Amino acid sequence: MRKTALITGATSGIGEACARKFAQGGYDVIITGRNKQRLAALKIELETGETKVLALAFDVRNRTAATKAIKSLPAEWAKIDVLINNAGLALGLEPEYEGDFEDWDTMIDTNIKGLLTMTRLIVPKMVERNSGHIINIGSVAGDAAYAGGNVYCATKAAVKTITDGLRIDVAHTAVRVTNVKPGLVETHFSNVRFHGDDKRANSVYHGIKPLTGTDIADVAYYAASAPAHVQIAEVLVLATHQGSGSVIHRD
Repeated sequence: MRKTALITGATSGIGEACARKFAQGGYDVIITGRNKQRLAALKIELETGETKVLALAFDVRNRTAATKAIKSLPAEWAKIDVLINNAGLALGLEPEYEGDFEDWDTMIDTNIKGLLTMTRLIVPKMVERNSGHIINIGSVAGDAAYAGGNVYCATKAAVKTITDGLRIDVAHTAVRVTNVKPGLVETHFSNVRFHGDDKRANSVYHGIKPLTGTDIADVAYYAASAPAHVQIAEVLVLATHQGSGSVIHRD
């Protein structure tokens, strides 16, 4: 039987790459995000041959909308084998004492509370079936703070701890839990962080070949494809010339 993967934040970057990778790998995919037009376009692109795609438009920050979407899944989509909690973002790079309250709320509500909401809605059925896999997209930023990263780094540190805690909570089952921690990945991430400032966003990747969303999707797919007795608990993925979250060699 074909398996089903649900990917949050699937309209761009790592989430979109994961949707493509899992669809190519023989999964049916549920893609979620806020942009209905991008979801519709991706659904058309991926829905070929045997691959089925279901698009759900909602914001993971809206617990009511997320709950409604998951509870409304048709019977043939209700068995979710892989949950990829990818939806997340960084906003601003100011010192903590100059941070924007709304940016903080958005990061915390998306990166932490949104992830928890999706986990709470989907994982109970995995535990009940004694099968399933949760892949959380964390970050190297969760290992150590960097200048201006403060709250974003804190949210990704929370993702690590939440992931570790869930792995402990389901250790009595065959459910697997993975934290994938990317370093410098060239997506819309920096453009979002700098509120649409393309010049500033592009400078983040100057002088180094960064990772791509596809690189991270490959890691997520590998974790999901490992033998049932193998749990890829945590993977740190950096660009070759990146030593840590704050050490990058540029040409």
